[in-house]
Amino acid sequence: MNRFKNILCVVETAKAWKPALERAVTLAENNQASLTVVDVVEAVTAGIGMPEGGPITADLQAAMASAHTQELEVLIEPYRKRIEIQTRVLKGVPFLEIVREVLSSGYDLVIKAPETRDWLDRFFGSDDMHLLRKCPCPVWLVKPQASQSYRRILAAVDADDAYPLAELESRRGLNRQILEMASALALSDFAELHIVYVWAALGEGFMRNKRVKTPEKQIIAYVNKVRRHREASFDELIREMTSDLGQDALDYLTPRRHLVKGEARKEIPALAKRIEADLVVMGTVARTGIPGFIMGNTAETILNQIDCSVLAIKPVGFITPVTLEG
Repeated sequence: MNRFKNILCVVETAKAWKPALERAVTLAENNQASLTVVDVVEAVTAGIGMPEGGPITADLQAAMASAHTQELEVLIEPYRKRIEIQTRVLKGVPFLEIVREVLSSGYDLVIKAPETRDWLDRFFGSDDMHLLRKCPCPVWLVKPQASQSYRRILAAVDADDAYPLAELESRRGLNRQILEMASALALSDFAELHIVYVWAALGEGFMRNKRVKTPEKQIIAYVNKVRRHREASFDELIREMTSDLGQDALDYLTPRRHLVKGEARKEIPALAKRIEADLVVMGTVARTGIPGFIMGNTAETILNQIDCSVLAIKPVGFITPVTLEG
């Protein structure tokens, strides 16, 4: 996985950070990449009757930062024999400060453990979802119980071609990124690679409306035609993958292909659960060049249903709505 050269690992010193940090160290080691490990502390606000930014507030903030810095140093000490690691303590709202750190220092990957489950029992908390929506580089959320190597990796792609040309090119580029990263990880972890493409026959539901009275034979013929077209698009995507990866690597991987009819928001989480995927690699935003454009409902619904590690990717040209200015 040689594309990452500047990795940011986020640890919350009181939580389950170890799998994420170990994955970050190994990745940096294998890629000869730089690694920075950060924690984020809350900004201390003035109490009642205290001036904002006064000496007491400043002292509290400095004490918090110092304590977290010491904890970070203890956490990473066992790994310093392997690689050089920088540490930093950020101050403020976690997802905002992480994204700003990415923007200011040019990180090409963020790795962190998911937040603690919220009251809705979703795997990813609100800060994680903000990162998945707004961080301009890939975000890898490593499940706290994750093993050091993955057994099954699921790459979710969209091979539909019914989009405007500019968006179609963006989606194709995103598919290539997803397959490249999923393949590289599967090779390095000796894992099974599964590739899923969920398709639907647009208009089938309307044709099945009793008031429309479309003959069943005609509906079946239409659905089969759409299936063949989608299958051809999926095949073309795999051919491009073969060209990028090489036939030998592809023969070694022998990826399992899943062409599934239905809704992506339902079928992708169901497949991930069925195959017991350790990691899902997917895109969260398909369009580029629109400041503030965040992930769609489908991606968000999928993320709220899966219970494994996630590597979420934005297309080249994605513009985050977060700015360096506070």
